[in-house]
Amino acid sequence: MKIGYLDCFSGISGDMFLGALVDAGVPLDVMQGAVASLGLDALLVLKRVDRSGIDSAKVDVLTAEGEVAEAAHAGGGHGHEHPHGHGHEHSHSHEHSHEAGMAHVHGRSLSAIRGLIQASGVAVEVQAIALRAFELLGNAEAKIHNVPVETIHFHEVGAVDAIADIVGVAAGVEWLKVDRWMCSPLNVGGGHVHCAHGKFPVPAPATLELLRDLPVYSSGVKKELVTPTGAALLQALDVTSANFPAMTVSATGYGAGSRDIPGQPNVLRLALGESSSYNSTSRGSKSGTRVGIIETTIDDATPELMAYVADKLLAAGASDVFRTPIQMKKGRAGIQLTVLCAPSRAEALQRMVFEETTTLGLRYREEEKKTLARSWVSVETRWGMVRIKTGAMDDGAVVNYAPEFEDCRAIAERHNIPLKRVMQEAFDAYLAQGEGA
Repeated sequence: MKIGYLDCFSGISGDMFLGALVDAGVPLDVMQGAVASLGLDALLVLKRVDRSGIDSAKVDVLTAEGEVAEAAHAGGGHGHEHPHGHGHEHSHSHEHSHEAGMAHVHGRSLSAIRGLIQASGVAVEVQAIALRAFELLGNAEAKIHNVPVETIHFHEVGAVDAIADIVGVAAGVEWLKVDRWMCSPLNVGGGHVHCAHGKFPVPAPATLELLRDLPVYSSGVKKELVTPTGAALLQALDVTSANFPAMTVSATGYGAGSRDIPGQPNVLRLALGESSSYNSTSRGSKSGTRVGIIETTIDDATPELMAYVADKLLAAGASDVFRTPIQMKKGRAGIQLTVLCAPSRAEALQRMVFEETTTLGLRYREEEKKTLARSWVSVETRWGMVRIKTGAMDDGAVVNYAPEFEDCRAIAERHNIPLKRVMQEAFDAYLAQGEGA
């Protein structure tokens, strides 16, 4: 199993993550291609910097005007990005943007950013990571301001550099094909940040909301070390927090923050490696894991409401959500809503079920989950490459395999051929490849 471990002893931000990925071996062109497809006239620029004696990769976003966009990285240790909800009084001035000499631009809505990413043409897996990061940011801000998520307008986080950071990171992590992302406890820093809503202690409200279920601490540094973008990317990757895992390290990378911190390297360290004896708390391990199950039955909610609730639960970190038609007392038709989640997320998701549905009660339990060890194999069809997801037993025997649906769908639409034909050829290619081995 391939592990990506993020050592966040100096926090994490989007540009630090980009630098760590490049330094660990991800080609800059992979991330640059994804950013270029957005049509924002942005270019990723790589340079080497020294951070307290550590040679590190620093990735900046160069705008169409030829300037390095640092509005989202200017303040604190890495800078502060802050989305805004309409319906709240706020000035449209941003101290950090002014310090960086950047003019304020009206923010983009979540739907505008979603449309930008979906129209980009990047792989659906890259889109999924980037969209989840922005949805998590929007949901966090909407909760803080008690407004609908679609009324949120992102300013610094919706700026060119922050969008490039998130999409670039999504492309980089997809290229690595890591099975499980992990991180150390997060050093959030200290002091205060200034934004349009006033002066806030570190971590900023949106950041703190996004760091739920992850262990945090402060080393005493009076700078913001974890940005909302960094926190959202961690949650979008569904990281597990742990001490350095047992693994055979194959690559390391150091991504630099924008500022030097006296006595402390301002870097994000990424370690990549393989583990064959991953602990039982990992996603995709062959041994038993604990899974939380939330259930409730509802007979007075519309299908539109239930679909909305399911989407919101998934965005908030549920592993899966499904709805089962049932017959309730007095012959009434109803729906059983079932939510699967990590036990650490159960309380927040239970609260969401109560707040978003009409139910007056729910059931919660934990069970042991058994999973196969999952991996990917690419096969060649006459129309292009298709990934095959495999599931193996403890002895390594592959007992399940299936073509990646999105790969097959993209080929079917591009070549105007039946989807089932593409999937069947991918099956045949996988079996032939196995027989040839």
